[in-house]
Amino acid sequence: MNKNFFFKNIVVTGSAGFIGSSVCFKLLERGDNVIGVDNHNDYYDPKIKDARLERLSKYPNYQHHKVDLSDQKKLENIFKNCNPQKVVNLAAQAGVRYSIENPLAYISSNIVGFANILENCRHYQIEHLVYASTSSVYGANTKMPFSEHHSANHPLSVYAASKKSNELMAHTYSHLYKIPTTGLRFFTVYGPWGRPDMALFKFTKAILEEKPIDVFNHGKHTRDFTYIDDIVEGVIKTLDNHATSNLNWNSNQPDPASSNAPWCVYNIGNNQPVKLMSYIDALEKALGKKAKINFLPLQPGDVQDTYASVDNLKEKFNYKPSTSVFEGVSNFVKWYKGYYQK
Repeated sequence: MNKNFFFKNIVVTGSAGFIGSSVCFKLLERGDNVIGVDNHNDYYDPKIKDARLERLSKYPNYQHHKVDLSDQKKLENIFKNCNPQKVVNLAAQAGVRYSIENPLAYISSNIVGFANILENCRHYQIEHLVYASTSSVYGANTKMPFSEHHSANHPLSVYAASKKSNELMAHTYSHLYKIPTTGLRFFTVYGPWGRPDMALFKFTKAILEEKPIDVFNHGKHTRDFTYIDDIVEGVIKTLDNHATSNLNWNSNQPDPASSNAPWCVYNIGNNQPVKLMSYIDALEKALGKKAKINFLPLQPGDVQDTYASVDNLKEKFNYKPSTSVFEGVSNFVKWYKGYYQK
C-alpha cells in the first residue's frame, strides 16, 4: 500500500456531478470520509444530480454541503469544521459550446471558485490537491497523440482557457506554498450516470424516440472516449500518490508536464481514438436501432480530433484506461434503460 494512503477526510467538489459522484462512491466504498460540496446548478436537469446524491447518502461516512465555490466564507467553514487532509476539485461549469454563449459563467465557477479552493488548501495545510483539467487545453495543437510534454497555450474556447488557467494557478501555489497539486486532463468521459447535455445521452434519447441526431463536422471527428470507471481509477491513483518536484527539471528547457515545484499534470484518456461514426455504430448496436443522422459543419470552439498519450500515467502508476467503446457504450445503454424506462 502506498505510504501516503490511509483512510482520510477528503473534500470532493462537484460531488453531485458525473465524475464527482463516481469518485465519491469509490472513496466511500474503500472507507474514506468524504465531504461532498456542490452548488446544484441547473445547467442540466437537477433530478439526475439528486439521484446521484441519493446513492451517496446511504453511506454513513458521507456528508454533503450545498455550497458554491465562489462563496469563500462558506467554503472556508467547510475546511475549518471538517479537517480534510486531501481535496479533489471536480466542480466546474462544463461545456465547450455553452462557454461560447455564456463566457462569464466560467470566470466565476472555474477561476474564482478554483482560487478559493487554492486559498483554503494553503491555509488548512492540505496534503494534496487533485483537480480536473481537460483535453480541450490542447486547443489548436494538431500533433498527435497529445502529450503533457507538448505546449498547450492556444485554447479555442473560454472553457479550455479557464482550465488552463487552473493549471497555471495551481503551479503558482505549488511554487509559493509547497502545496502538492496534480492536474488531470480528462478526455471525453462517458458512461452510466453521465451528463444529459453530452452527445451519448442526446443520441440515445433521440434514437429511442426515432428522432434525428445532429452530428457535427459531418461525422469526421475522432475522440479518445474514456469510460467513467477508468477515469475514477486514474483520479484515485493520482490522489494516493502526492505530486512531487521533478529533481531533473531544467529551467533552460522547461518540461510543461512537471516542475521544480510539487506540481504535475497527466492525461487520462483511452489512448485509442475512435471515429465519431464508430461511436454511433456502437450505440446503434447496443440499442438495436439505427440512427437518423443530420450532418452539420464543425462548430466554433470544437477541436476536430483528440488522442491522448498516457505514457506518464503508465510509467508513474502502471495504469492505463482499458475499457473499449463497445463495452462502455453497452454498459451505458443498460444503465440508461434502467434509469429512464423504469
